[in-house]
Amino acid sequence: MSIRHGLLALLEQGPRYGSQLRTEFESRTGATWPLNVGQVYTTLSRLERDGMVAPDGDDDAGHPLYAITDAGRAELHQWFERPVDRTSPPRDELAIKLAMAIGAPGVDIRAVIQAQRHATLKAMQDYTRLKAQALIAVESGVGQETHRGRDDMAWLLVLEQLIFQTEAEARWLDHSESRLVRLSASAARGATPPQAGPSEPSPAPAAAAGGRKPRSASARFGRH
Repeated sequence: MSIRHGLLALLEQGPRYGSQLRTEFESRTGATWPLNVGQVYTTLSRLERDGMVAPDGDDDAGHPLYAITDAGRAELHQWFERPVDRTSPPRDELAIKLAMAIGAPGVDIRAVIQAQRHATLKAMQDYTRLKAQALIAVESGVGQETHRGRDDMAWLLVLEQLIFQTEAEARWLDHSESRLVRLSASAARGATPPQAGPSEPSPAPAAAAGGRKPRSASARFGRH
């Protein structure tokens, strides 16, 4: 998550002070990624160092204001234009947990998956309920270009992304469990291969016996 670009986007709308930026950032994203004032001011200091924001006096209450510079505006517009880089994906705790659970002594990985699936489905239900509330807010403000209306629409988009994300996570958990079951079954078969009994005759070739040729594996499974 790019806090610096989020702050630049808010500052493009006009000068703001630290706690105001935090409040507006959380309002726009529904507090999905909460910030603290320390993070905001640390980021503002770095942006000022890089020439992307500059002090802009104080407001009537004495809060120090920051304004975006031309360099900051150029950086912001480049950020909007370029795709999000996926070559270095962020660390995903769930993926790391399952990777480490494989072969870990005393860990039932299927129990780990089932517990996570329960939590994921619960989160999906919560997001869906919040989406219904956000839709009501958006529909009630249709045609009204207000600050609140923009925040409601932004929050709706964030919620829908979270819903899609949890749906994909639930499918991935189902897939992972199915794969583990198949691998366990294959390992069990490989550990105890079936043995022919001493009096069991070896099967004769179909051609010698005058029977039909055995079908290939691809034919048995319907592949061509």
